[in-house]
Amino acid sequence: MEDNKNQIVNTNIIRLLKEGSEQAFEAVYKSLYRGLCAYALQYVEEREECEEIVQDVMMWLWENRKALMPEMSVKSLLFTIVKNKCLNSLSHKQIKQRVHESLFAKIEERFEDPDLYTGNEIMAKLDQAIQNLPEDYRTAFTMNRFENQTYNDIAVKMGVSSKTIAYRISQALKILREELKEYMPLLLFLMKQT
Repeated sequence: MEDNKNQIVNTNIIRLLKEGSEQAFEAVYKSLYRGLCAYALQYVEEREECEEIVQDVMMWLWENRKALMPEMSVKSLLFTIVKNKCLNSLSHKQIKQRVHESLFAKIEERFEDPDLYTGNEIMAKLDQAIQNLPEDYRTAFTMNRFENQTYNDIAVKMGVSSKTIAYRISQALKILREELKEYMPLLLFLMKQT
C-alpha cells in the first residue's frame, strides 16, 4: 500500500516537473538536498565539493525534466547520479595525482641543479600570464583557484550561469597552458609544493 502511494506521488512530481512547475522542483530540492549531500560525503571528503555536485545534479534535473519517465523514481535517479559524479570526481583526482607524481619524478631526474630556475622567476611569469588574461577569465580563474570559491558562488557574484564560469575557467587554463608551456612541468611541481 505504501509503495503504491509513493509511486503515485512520484508520478505526480514527474508530471509537474515535465510541465515546468518550479514549486515541484523546489519541493524535490528541499526534501532531497541534505540527504544527497550526506550521501555524497561518503565518497567525497570536502563538504563544498559535495554541495557543488548536488547542485549540479539538481540543475541537471531541471534542465532534463522533459525527458523524465513516469515510472522513474526521482529519488533513486538523483542518488544514482550523485554517486556517479562523486566516483568520477575521485577518479579524476587519482589520475591528476598520478600525473603530478610522474612529473615530479621526471623533474627530479632532469634537473639535478636546483638553481636551474628560481621559483620566483617562474611565479612572476605565471602572475604576468594571469594578468594578461581577458578580465572575465582572469576574475573567474583567480576567484576559483586562489580564493577557493565554487563555480556556483562565482556565478552568483558575477551574475552569470555556473556553465559560463566553467567555460571561462577552462579558457583561462587553455591560455595559461599555451603561454607557459615551457615552464609547465616546473609550475606543476612548484604549485604542488605550496
